[in-house]
Amino acid sequence: MDIKKKIEEMAKALLSDEKMMASFKKDPITTIEKLIGIDLPNDQIEAIVAGVKAKLGLEKLGIDDLGDALSFAGKLFGKK
Repeated sequence: MDIKKKIEEMAKALLSDEKMMASFKKDPITTIEKLIGIDLPNDQIEAIVAGVKAKLGLEKLGIDDLGDALSFAGKLFGKK
């Protein structure tokens, strides 16, 4: 399973469904388990939840990938 791709898919699913997003905000672990359809140990789910939260934060800024995120961060701090 490509975790990065799965995280991107989950973030897009959450962004396109207000009820699912509300569920994620209330109980992210259960929501992610429902999205992936697999009951994983909490430490693994928590890592995925952190990835989804990071992706959602980047999406809100209009950033699609890590390279763009680093470039954006550099601009924030005056680095080119």
